[in-house]
Amino acid sequence: MNALLAEILRLSIWLVLLCAIFVPLERLAGIKRQAFFRPQFLADLGYYALNAILIGMLLGAPLVLLGAAVHQLIPSAVLDTVAAWPGWVRFAVALLVGEICFYWAHRLTHKIPFLWRFHSIHHSAENIDFLTNTRAHPVDMVFTRMCGFIPVIALGLTGDSTTVTALFVILGTLWGFFIHANVRWRFGFLEHIIATPFFHRWHHTNDDRRDGNYAAMFPFVDHLFGTYHSADKWPVSYGIDTPMPSSLVLQLLEPCMPSRPGVQRRA
Repeated sequence: MNALLAEILRLSIWLVLLCAIFVPLERLAGIKRQAFFRPQFLADLGYYALNAILIGMLLGAPLVLLGAAVHQLIPSAVLDTVAAWPGWVRFAVALLVGEICFYWAHRLTHKIPFLWRFHSIHHSAENIDFLTNTRAHPVDMVFTRMCGFIPVIALGLTGDSTTVTALFVILGTLWGFFIHANVRWRFGFLEHIIATPFFHRWHHTNDDRRDGNYAAMFPFVDHLFGTYHSADKWPVSYGIDTPMPSSLVLQLLEPCMPSRPGVQRRA
């Protein structure tokens, strides 16, 4: 009980901090005026709490076990080389390796019908702001996080340093909130290097150009694999073609329904 209360307190503090950062920014520099308590706000808040608690429980042991298993398959010369790198080098490489692996996991959730059943919940959002980042089915979260984290762990890129591990997790999490934020800032040529809300909005758009921009932090990965897309203006609509239940419970059950279509995004 004490552990649960501590987790609830931690999540509450993080939510207050996130709101303190992003709510003023979205009010001052919003792409469009959007109420804070928008449609699906409560469902997204539920995803925030559910995924923060559940994903930690589901991912902890498998990440350690699978990471250790893959670690044994990597030549010792590679592991020794990585271990000799300074912490900042390991951190930078961890970001790059994690990004490339996440990119392919994310891309697969769009291309494999079974995975899209779960990932489509994230894309069902028609009003996007920072909290949309948390709108994801636990199955979807577990799959993409494991694909992104296991290679980093197996290569020993985080090593025994809690600092490197914490920076890797915190930066990735905060950047996820940032790219979903309702802010109209543009960053010129940097948008080809660092993921921004504009870059990610074209991933959420509900038109023929939406199957691209899979990277979470580094758009040059999309350039590398031929899936980068941009335009001169912001998208005008978001969401998917299939109706999604409004309640959190029904959304969690929806991918398991036999009648749920596999793919509802134009390729």
